Order: sequence, then C-alpha cells, then structure tokens
Amino acid sequence: MSTFSRRVFLATVFGAALATLAPAFGADFTSGRISVTTEGQGSDVVLIPGLGSSPRVWREMVRAVPGYRYHIVHVAGFAGRAPEQNTQGFVAAPVAEEVARYIAERALVRPAVIGHSMGGTIGLMIAARHPDALSKLMVLDMVPFLGALFGPPGTTADSIRPVADAIKATMNTPDPVARQVRSSATLAGMIDNVAMREGALDDSMTSDQELVARAMHELVVTDLRGELPRIGVPVTVLYVTPKGPGMSDAAIDAGYRQAYAPIRNVTLKRIAASAHFMMWDQPEQFQAEVRTFLGRPAR
Repeated sequence: MSTFSRRVFLATVFGAALATLAPAFGADFTSGRISVTTEGQGSDVVLIPGLGSSPRVWREMVRAVPGYRYHIVHVAGFAGRAPEQNTQGFVAAPVAEEVARYIAERALVRPAVIGHSMGGTIGLMIAARHPDALSKLMVLDMVPFLGALFGPPGTTADSIRPVADAIKATMNTPDPVARQVRSSATLAGMIDNVAMREGALDDSMTSDQELVARAMHELVVTDLRGELPRIGVPVTVLYVTPKGPGMSDAAIDAGYRQAYAPIRNVTLKRIAASAHFMMWDQPEQFQAEVRTFLGRPAR
C-alpha cells in the first residue's frame, strides 16, 4: 500500500470513528426544560439550583472550589428564562429526567450532583430513578417529603393536597406589588446575608409566577420516602435550623435522621448560624463541605 493510500485508509477509518463519537462529546444538548452551561476543567459536577433561583447561587462556590468541570443547570421559567416546555404540569420530575438525559447524552461518567432546595428534590429523583447516572449526591436543605412540614404526624401526599392548593393560590396572586412584598419577606427569612438578597429577589421577580406556584405545589405533594431505599450512591445532606417558634437544633437533627434513614450511605450535617441559602450565609464552611464531598480536603 502506497503512502497516499495509507493516509486515505487511516483518514477514512478514523473519520468514521470520530463521526461515531461526535454525538457523545461534541453535540449540543437542546431542551425545552433546562439549559446547562459549563465552567472549569476536571471531574464532572452537576449543580441544580432551587425554586425560582438561577445559576448565580453557585457563583462563589465555583470560583472557590476549582479543579472540576461544573455543569450548571438553569430551569426554564426561572430567573428570566422563558418557561418553554415547563408551561404545564409538573416541573421537578420532568426536569430530573432532562438532567439525567443531559448526563447520558453528554457522556458524563457518573458525575457528582449537588442540588439546593428543589434542586435537592431533583437530585434525589435522579439518584432513585437513574441509579447509574451519578456517583454521589449532595442535598442542600431539603427533605424527601416537604409536605410533612406542613401537616401533623402521619401526613400523606393526599392529605396535604388542600394545603398545597392554598399555597399555590396565594403564590399566584396577580398583584405585582403584593408579589414583591411577599417575595422580599420570604427571602429575608431565607437569606441572612443582606448583600445577597437583591440578586435572589431579582431571580424571584423575573421567574414565571404561575410556574413557580405550580412547582411549589408539586414539591409539597411529592413524597419520595418510598424511593429512598433505591438510592445506593453516597448521599450528603447539609441542612439548617429554620427560623420560627419550636424550631430547635435537636428537633431538626432528629427530623433529618428519620427522614433520610432509608438511605444506606448517608451523611447528615447541620450548618449552624445559617438560613436556607447556606452558600451565601456561611460560604467558607459551605465551600469546605463541598471540597470534602468532592474528595478534596478543606484547606
């Protein structure tokens, strides 16, 4: 075989091989439910924000914990994005399926997943329903059945539905002034770091109101407790003690231990002196916990 012929042969063979591999490594991912941006280089980590939040919640952590390739999810309908395919029905469950599809189509090899609030629910869904998709999961301040916090012992998804209906109706108030007042008050209780409230409020006010109300309804009536035994990957849960009467550290610790007991490999840790957005209220401790979770010791 001549030199030219060998070159043609090699180009043909490797060209075909690259064409086969291209969808896994180079194809754009398109979705009407999420968009994903990447930042950094290294092992893959998927970041999922919470209800009405944007990728901004991860900004400081991503800069402080380099050495990873972060895949940062933005849910359609939240923080300035058009709702697209999230205009009707459930939000968290189909978004979980889209994140799992993203992991598969981009050929990510069992990435770590970190989810805040609703993002934690989505992470639990992925870990239970797609057990081979991820290597480990970190849940930030979320329980497997949010509805249990709104009702008495023995609350079920069906029994709490009227409460979820009422919450949805309240959140869907058409008056924009009332919505801003309500959002400001809510975020003041969720973020102790005053400097970070403005950005969170902007995310909230530029989210689709009906979609957020519908997603909150879904979270209240979604009970994942029966799916937890399916989760075989290590799970780390960081949580805080909510503000309010009767909320003690001991009671919250006991509640989280009970809620996550069905998971075989789970680590629970309460972040002290923090509200719901722990990445802003206690950034150094949060970043240290992320380093530990990802396999890198705190500095």
